Amino acid sequence: MAPSNYRIIPARPKSPLTRFHLFRSEFMKCRHCHTPLKQTFLDLGFAPPSNAYLNQIDLSRPEVTYPLRIKVCEQCWLVQTEDYTQAEELFCGDYAYFSSTSSSWLSHAARYVEKITERLGLTTDSFVIEVAANDGYLLKNFVAAGVPCLGIEPTASTAAAAEKLGIAVLKEFFGENLGRSLSAKGQQADLIIGNNVFAHVPDINDFTLGLKQALKPGGTITLEFPHLMQLLAQTQFDTVYHEHFSYLSLYTVTKIFAKAGLQVWDVEELPTHGGSLRVYGCHLGDRQVSERVRELLKQETAQGLQDLAIYQHFQERADQIKNQLLAFLIEQKTAGKVVAGYGAAAKGNTLLNYAGVKPDLLPFVCDASSSKQGKFLPGSHIAILPPTAIAEKHPDFVLILPWNLRTEIMTQLGYVGDWGGQFVTAIPNLQIC
Repeated sequence: MAPSNYRIIPARPKSPLTRFHLFRSEFMKCRHCHTPLKQTFLDLGFAPPSNAYLNQIDLSRPEVTYPLRIKVCEQCWLVQTEDYTQAEELFCGDYAYFSSTSSSWLSHAARYVEKITERLGLTTDSFVIEVAANDGYLLKNFVAAGVPCLGIEPTASTAAAAEKLGIAVLKEFFGENLGRSLSAKGQQADLIIGNNVFAHVPDINDFTLGLKQALKPGGTITLEFPHLMQLLAQTQFDTVYHEHFSYLSLYTVTKIFAKAGLQVWDVEELPTHGGSLRVYGCHLGDRQVSERVRELLKQETAQGLQDLAIYQHFQERADQIKNQLLAFLIEQKTAGKVVAGYGAAAKGNTLLNYAGVKPDLLPFVCDASSSKQGKFLPGSHIAILPPTAIAEKHPDFVLILPWNLRTEIMTQLGYVGDWGGQFVTAIPNLQIC
């Protein structure tokens, strides 16, 4: 359902999933507490959806772009995208992100399953639900352990990959109605998992109410998402894109949970995605709140996350990073050097499009995902090639766009040093190594 501060205008159909566009009228209201949003945190201009990869034929067609602006609510401090698109347009049937592409992410998921199984005492009599199960990267570990599970995944391409692993998948968007339906069918879960999905939902209150409905009494929810505090501290502006509707602090998540009759009872700080949180939730009153929750809330307050000042100068820092990258790329082109990119990731698309980088400065980007190879990055129209292109073309520099996977990628491409090549990252500042 569209937020109350939007009016719905029918759009010319592009696919069975595209039903309508949203156009903002007057002040956008906070998705959680409905306070009018007057403070812009970051303005990255116009950009296409970051995972809308292009085929050759698309390069001669008009490309749809949307405003990419971020606002902050001065009441609940939810940082959120000013949206002009519907989730159905962003997460279409040929969605190209497959979680299993990253070996470090697969290891992260396997460690989590081992840890949570022991912590909650999960057995063959338990039931686990993962929302946004993607290609089965995580649930396959529960299948192997004999723990019954269900994946919820609306994108057909990744859902099909999960089903091939023997995982039952429900191909729907998750929300309160689906949570009620699962509850009515006796499919409430002992554990509900949501990794990097909480920030991706347009109606965060409806999604959280769905968690409430689908959770057994005494059950546990774990959600992982990038931590707003780290985004601010490390100027991670490239994690901003249309598919990320929200940028979350622990403080705001506790407010969202409480409104739905849930509570955060524990939290862990994780290194993934440049600094993430894993929150543990339950029905209100089911468990005691840990000291870690209280301490992290104090830390967020001390860092100024509930103070407007920290948000008001972020744009300047993002512009400085953009300018550093452009200056580097122009310098190398002038010197006759070749810079290649690695990782056709959403964050890279945000960075390249905001900086206005085109194939003249970055002729190609390599990616290990076969679903992206042979296509072109949205907006910049840079060609995506398989990783073997780096060994064939011997670029002088490899710009690692998913900087959060820097160590993994530098290990995989260690042979770049054989011809004197170097690696570059742009966030939180330009580094050559």
